[in-house]
Amino acid sequence: QVQLVESGGGSVQAGGSLRRSCVASRYTVNTACMAWFRQAPGKEREVVAYIGNGSRKSYGDFVKGRFTISQDHAKNTLYLQMDSLKPEDTAMYYCAAGGMSGGFCGSSTWRYAYWGQGTQVTVSS
Repeated sequence: QVQLVESGGGSVQAGGSLRRSCVASRYTVNTACMAWFRQAPGKEREVVAYIGNGSRKSYGDFVKGRFTISQDHAKNTLYLQMDSLKPEDTAMYYCAAGGMSGGFCGSSTWRYAYWGQGTQVTVSS
């Protein structure tokens, strides 16, 4: 079993920045893929970014260079730096971990067996 504990997030004005952190209780083959998802009211959960496959990174189309995902393996910590935030970025943000499928990580929620508690991010205009 893997526990993911998130921190960071909160409220910010449009154009501002936030940094999210997610500490994993341990790294195993079942946490080879790490990701950030978000879910706004009335919308489906969508991937923000994921990392795996030898630190290969991938981002949701809406990110457009504004966010950066990174890992510190020594600290078992996943980060999400969010810059140039927009009101439409308002959502619950979740950290997730899962094993590779077919040798790859991916953007679908089914790939991730472990989830953090989620934290609200609110961007005001």
